Amino acid sequence: MTNKDVSASGVRLTLPAWLEELTSGPDIVIPDPEERVRWVIGLSRRNVEQGTGGPFAAAVFAADSGRLLGAGVNRVEPLRLSPAHAEIMAIAFAQDRLRDWDLGRDAARPAELVASSQPCLMCLGAILWSGVRRLVYGAEAADVTSILGFDEGPLPSDWTAEMGKRGIGVEGGRLRAEAVAVLELYKSRQGTIYNSRRGS
Repeated sequence: MTNKDVSASGVRLTLPAWLEELTSGPDIVIPDPEERVRWVIGLSRRNVEQGTGGPFAAAVFAADSGRLLGAGVNRVEPLRLSPAHAEIMAIAFAQDRLRDWDLGRDAARPAELVASSQPCLMCLGAILWSGVRRLVYGAEAADVTSILGFDEGPLPSDWTAEMGKRGIGVEGGRLRAEAVAVLELYKSRQGTIYNSRRGS
């Protein structure tokens, strides 16, 4: 990481080189919803294998066509930024690409966020404000907590209903076993578990 990534005058969210290269060519279009989840889980696996961040990935797609609008992986450790979760990265890059902070502005073309694991409390807030109309994820928060020990925050028991009240559909546990396998890989490689309140 260079001083240009995080400096006294500003903060830059950057993707690992391998993901920049993957997404810099022609538009990526994944029409099949399940294959979108598999593609995102593949990003999370590669992030672990390349040592470029935590075992999480996310992407924003145009829900109707499957056109990729933005992708992200967990970059907390390499960027030294606690907000650099995969979901926030994906949302930020999609909004930058569309030059719009509201991914739901065009109601006829809703955006969908696909995440390798259930979003933590912080990312749920980001999703609420992003404008996406659908959330699909693989591993459950209980998997992340039990396998790795990450603190996912005090998630409300009725969070899916609350999302629904705000026009955001939720589908969890899609390809869960494949997503869980990435968490296990991260554990086997002794990846960093960063809970800022550990020991308090």
